[in-house]
Amino acid sequence: MKLTEQLARPISKGTVPLQRNEAAELLREIPQWSIGDRTIGREFRFKDFRQAMDFVNSVAAIANEQDHHPDMFISYNKVQLTLSTHKIGGLSLNDFICAARVDALTR
Repeated sequence: MKLTEQLARPISKGTVPLQRNEAAELLREIPQWSIGDRTIGREFRFKDFRQAMDFVNSVAAIANEQDHHPDMFISYNKVQLTLSTHKIGGLSLNDFICAARVDALTR
């Protein structure tokens, strides 16, 4: 099942974060994202501030719907998103589901 068709699920404290190879496999579905030590991230660029803020508000709706919230940095027409599952100190499937849903906004 594609990431965009899945729903984020509650993560229990003590759940083991994804292994690097598992994360790399999931990254194939969201190739514009980059993987860090415990995060995935992507920068989005827009025509102007208004478009960037419209995007941020759409991302916020996804985050609330999935109950999984990215860190966001906004600089005029650029938006940097970083996802990580803070509760487990690393990456979970939820990070990739939310990233795929965010990517769908820009298609």
